[in-house]
Amino acid sequence: MGARLWRLLPSLPGMEVDLRGLMAEDALDKMERYLEQAFLSGLPYVRIIHGKGTGRLRQAVRGALRGHEYVKSFEEGGSTEGGEGVTVAMLKSS
Repeated sequence: MGARLWRLLPSLPGMEVDLRGLMAEDALDKMERYLEQAFLSGLPYVRIIHGKGTGRLRQAVRGALRGHEYVKSFEEGGSTEGGEGVTVAMLKSS
């Protein structure tokens, strides 16, 4: 019965989502689905990996996070977290 119950539970999202290599529209769609899962799972924060590249994806991600219904605040990842290639978003309590 324990295994059966386990299959019925929704899978928990990880602490990060990797958007590298995606076009901005696809990346934002993936991020939106991920943020909803993370928020509903009660995660306190998440790491959004967008890479360094030209900075366009980073700008799109951070623009979408501004005023987002699930996001309390966000900041650039620390030097050991990927720096400007990562954005750490603190989530509101569900």
